[in-house]
Amino acid sequence: MSTSGPATTGENGRTITARPPVLRRRRLEPDARREQILSVAVRLFGERPYPDVSTTDVARGAGVARGLVNHYFGTKKELYLEVVRVMLTVPDVALERLPTGGPAERVDAIVGWFLDVVSRHSTSWLAAITAGGMAGDKDVDQVIAEAIDVAADSVLAAVGLGAEPGEALRGMARAYVGMATYTAREWLQRGVLTREQVHTLLTTTLLAMVEKVFPQAG
Repeated sequence: MSTSGPATTGENGRTITARPPVLRRRRLEPDARREQILSVAVRLFGERPYPDVSTTDVARGAGVARGLVNHYFGTKKELYLEVVRVMLTVPDVALERLPTGGPAERVDAIVGWFLDVVSRHSTSWLAAITAGGMAGDKDVDQVIAEAIDVAADSVLAAVGLGAEPGEALRGMARAYVGMATYTAREWLQRGVLTREQVHTLLTTTLLAMVEKVFPQAG
């Protein structure tokens, strides 16, 4: 089957075959291209175990050369670590958009944001918290631990306790993050809780901690 364009006749009577139009990749700014690649990686690592995803797969899904994936993220493992990091870390914008009301209103908002995110990216989030076949890898474990620290600090900031929290307070906040993670799994993975039940459990628990537990941390 010919891929040539339609034939035309030139002024000298010779037949000229028109070249088909060249399909060009859409040019994006570097930050936008990086986010595009990362978005594809988040989806693929959520759908398949780590060994079953290659940088070639990611490049193909993003419509870029494989070298561009390496340029932005380095190795496949470094790309995977970034996927885990972005799926588990609470971004600053989540705190910036919290209402300025009292603890109850802010707790309700941060829990709602968390449930929105994990439900929207449930497959990728579940793969990230279970390390997607990379459990026990020290680099993955470190990224997960750092993400938990960030989430704990975000919880404290959301309830107005983010200014130089002590280690005991941060430990309590990390314990809450662990509870929130496993509670969300009961909803998303096991299907034994509804979103409403999860929301009630997490907001009620955090408010109780703010009022009765956190003050004991000194």
